[in-house]
Amino acid sequence: MMKKLLFITFLFIPAICFSEMVPEEIIKKVDEVRSPQIDYTTTVQVKNFSASGEGQNSTFEVLVKGSEKTVIKTILPEVERGRVLLMRDRNLWAFFPNVSKPLRLSMQERLTGQVSNGDIARVNLSGDYTPKLLRKEKIGDNEYFVVELIAKTPDVTYGKAILWAQVDNFWPLKAEFYAFSGRLIKICSYDEYKMLPDIMRPTRLVLEDPIVKGKKSIITYDSITIEELPEKYFLKDYMKKLVE
Repeated sequence: MMKKLLFITFLFIPAICFSEMVPEEIIKKVDEVRSPQIDYTTTVQVKNFSASGEGQNSTFEVLVKGSEKTVIKTILPEVERGRVLLMRDRNLWAFFPNVSKPLRLSMQERLTGQVSNGDIARVNLSGDYTPKLLRKEKIGDNEYFVVELIAKTPDVTYGKAILWAQVDNFWPLKAEFYAFSGRLIKICSYDEYKMLPDIMRPTRLVLEDPIVKGKKSIITYDSITIEELPEKYFLKDYMKKLVE
């Protein structure tokens, strides 16, 4: 009789479904899709467009260690080759070949076109923002979580963001990014999902100016190579050696 009662009780334990997830869990899942919490290297291409047509393009080699350490090495344009950005936690430094010491930078400063330093250097939404689930929304055949993200500190890239993430797999679809003043400054779409290397991830991000039609930057991730990266690569004193 006891076994039978236990079995009946088990049947009535409510299952945890996606709709019951708290906002913090949703954003952690989104971060896992956007950037794996492992050591890896990737090549990033950025194409810039103005209202009149295509502008200067850039290529970067990006080294990532977990969620708090990133190195961005400029490959192209040739005139900027040798520039290195280092992100540790929320601190960002730039090394230039003609400058003896690394310079402190802001995540909010432009890297190229519509791309801010923080767009590539730091993708830790769950660590930088406090999320609030606004609603669920149907777009096409899919249902999306709509999450508001408020910056925890003033040293991150944006003051606020609104993110749409697919309910069944947490794939981000789009995001609106706001300055600390509250002004909408950027609209991002995530697409061209590919297996890189063991999970489907967006390989193309389109960052559009919400005011100037045609002004945008397209970020393309060509590949991801998983490899253990030495801690010394992410030290200020080692930045110059990364381009020697």
